[in-house]
Amino acid sequence: MAERFNALTLCHDFLARHVRPGDFCIDAAAGRGNDTVFLAGLVGPQGKVLAFDIQQQAVDSTRQLIARHGCEGIAQVVLDSHSNMDAYAAPGTVSAITFNFGWLPAGDHRIFTTPQTSIPAIQKGLALLKPDGVMSLCIYYGRDCGFTERDALLEFLPTLDSKACTVLVHSFVNRPNCPPIFVEILKGK
Repeated sequence: MAERFNALTLCHDFLARHVRPGDFCIDAAAGRGNDTVFLAGLVGPQGKVLAFDIQQQAVDSTRQLIARHGCEGIAQVVLDSHSNMDAYAAPGTVSAITFNFGWLPAGDHRIFTTPQTSIPAIQKGLALLKPDGVMSLCIYYGRDCGFTERDALLEFLPTLDSKACTVLVHSFVNRPNCPPIFVEILKGK
């Protein structure tokens, strides 16, 4: 059976190639906690994962998944916006940051990320990354929301200084409807 390729598998493969035991990582939009727990598995007991979400439902789901996987000592989730992550971490200390833009899976689709917080969060995240740190973005869009954010992000990303980071954008060009867009950002040349 062929491996299933989607934004999540691409994201996890990218993170697994760069995150090491003992690292400090950020899940900038915790959602249901899957990326938080995945990162906790990569950093191990010596590492740390800090997750953010603005919805109590997402924070609760993530805390439950953290407990089910026994990574309470590794992962912590905070009810706050990803645009405030610089209040929780010092510049140059984070190995990887992952974002999922859009709405909470199986949640209220009237609540979704916007470029007004997402772009500042990316900028702050780049300052928090170590010199060889990485950032992943999964851009989910469609329905009544997300197109404005998708367009703003795709307009913003090429403006990032090529001497400071490398940005790769992956699009599923032969998939129907509104397939997610996966972005890799590698700090450094």
